[in-house]
Amino acid sequence: MSRIRKVEIENFRGIQNLSWLPSNGINCLVGPGDSGKSTVLNAIDYCLGARRNLQMADADFHNLDVDTPIQITLTMGALDDALKSMDSYGMFLRGFTNETGVVADEPEKDAETVLTLRLKVEGDLEPSWSLVSERAEAQGLTRNLSWADRARLAPTRIGAFADLNLGWRRGSVLNRLSEERADASAAIVKAAREARAAFGDDAKEQLGDALKIVADTAKYLGIPVGDEVKAMLDAHSVSVTGGTISLHNEAGIPLKGLGNGSTRLLIAGLQRMAAQSSSIILIDELEHGLEPHRIMRLLDSLGAKEADEPLQAFLTTHSPVALRELGGHQLFVMRGHDDHHDILKVGTDSAVQGTIRLYPDAFLATSLVVCEGATEVGFLRGLDQYFEGQGQVSIAAHGVALVDAGGGGPNDAYRRATPVRSLGYRIAILRDDDQKPEAETHQAFVDGGGAVFTWRDDRCLEAELFRSLTDDAVGKLIDLAIELHGEDVIGGHIQSRATNGETLTGIQTEALINGYSPQTRAVLASASSIRKKGWFKQLGWMEQAAREIIGPDLQNADADFRSAVAAVFGWAGNAGT
Repeated sequence: MSRIRKVEIENFRGIQNLSWLPSNGINCLVGPGDSGKSTVLNAIDYCLGARRNLQMADADFHNLDVDTPIQITLTMGALDDALKSMDSYGMFLRGFTNETGVVADEPEKDAETVLTLRLKVEGDLEPSWSLVSERAEAQGLTRNLSWADRARLAPTRIGAFADLNLGWRRGSVLNRLSEERADASAAIVKAAREARAAFGDDAKEQLGDALKIVADTAKYLGIPVGDEVKAMLDAHSVSVTGGTISLHNEAGIPLKGLGNGSTRLLIAGLQRMAAQSSSIILIDELEHGLEPHRIMRLLDSLGAKEADEPLQAFLTTHSPVALRELGGHQLFVMRGHDDHHDILKVGTDSAVQGTIRLYPDAFLATSLVVCEGATEVGFLRGLDQYFEGQGQVSIAAHGVALVDAGGGGPNDAYRRATPVRSLGYRIAILRDDDQKPEAETHQAFVDGGGAVFTWRDDRCLEAELFRSLTDDAVGKLIDLAIELHGEDVIGGHIQSRATNGETLTGIQTEALINGYSPQTRAVLASASSIRKKGWFKQLGWMEQAAREIIGPDLQNADADFRSAVAAVFGWAGNAGT
């Protein structure tokens, strides 16, 4: 059950330089499009896959720089006895220290024994694979893994042609389930229809163990194949090798006819069963063709919830379901820079884990605005919807996600935002100003590159609204609050915060004659923001208010309030820069 301990990529496609220490089990890469996630999977496949040749092009070189060779280097650990054999690979065995990521040419006492395999492609486009060892090179020795060892180590790739694994072809997962092999040549010479039937009977005996594993795995994963699975000759094959044999359901229909999602799910389950002979699997866009419940099933089949990881899986995803199901130790954020790429482990910080559970889509964005509470989230969402209706580009289209910090203490938004910022996300905080955060916490966040937006003069959002909007908009906010909660509730809140005997009826009457005075606005601001009883404290309530009332009134509102709103949306609109 070998594992990849270190991945090094140079000058390959969009990656100029990358060095990464993957985990022993699930390695799920997330990040914006074109950040290099699929390139990492391709690099592993090209270097470690069981292939004798590889078609490369100038476009595979970073920035078309064909004068700098492509080098993909994988350091392999958890070697079995055959791979640690001194007779076979003695001069190429090296030592790896997990704590530092250092690979030493001379194995040391406390280091793991490893082999390092390198794929190198120069300007002539001819790929070459070789084991890496400075001491062997000094003696003029070179060698590659034997073909048998490469075939054992080769990862299973689940992608566009995943159904190839549903036949007994060279390198397919079915050939790794057991040592059983079927001889198709005798059946092939018969008439096609008779051959398929005759061979099906023979194969039931020759491949019985593998067929039972397939049937049991499909049943476990909820894939409909009937009570038994058959191995029959592939009617479309012209070969007389094992590749002519493929899986069929109990009605004789080829399993290659399954949907993409079912095919990928079944192969992942079979790879788990074949882990003793091949323990590395590559899945690009793991959610492709799968409903949410089957995404969870796929991750379970890969051992996502198990302490003793059965497989080392390299995955990419844009699915919030996948992020919610995986732990922070299984998620890695990919970041591209001018001259290198980083892969950062999300980690198990409680604030990060909580954000993943509640807002997994945020980790698929490029920028985040962490809002003090649901009121602020609803405010930004509602305004965004209004602005989009006026022809502006939505902040979501800019790759911005909104996160609710929970509306607790003044430091909560910083606690949620700071560990996420360390993963390379562009991040801002939108908070009220009626309670101040710790000065050191605020300054550390700003010094680290975070942006902070607040309302003015010790105000919460409700105070800003009732003091800044026009009389018409204030009246509409009161009407919406009455629609949501009833006149008795709103009237009671106003009386509880009255400073000069104000009542709902009195305020409404005054508005008809003189509008809303500064004192009345202050009372409304206080009454509307009673903790846990606020008029617009739920996301949907404030979203509606912002979309239908605040947005249309904004151009006539207080200039400083308009500037505060413009600052937040201006930051969001620059998310791609």
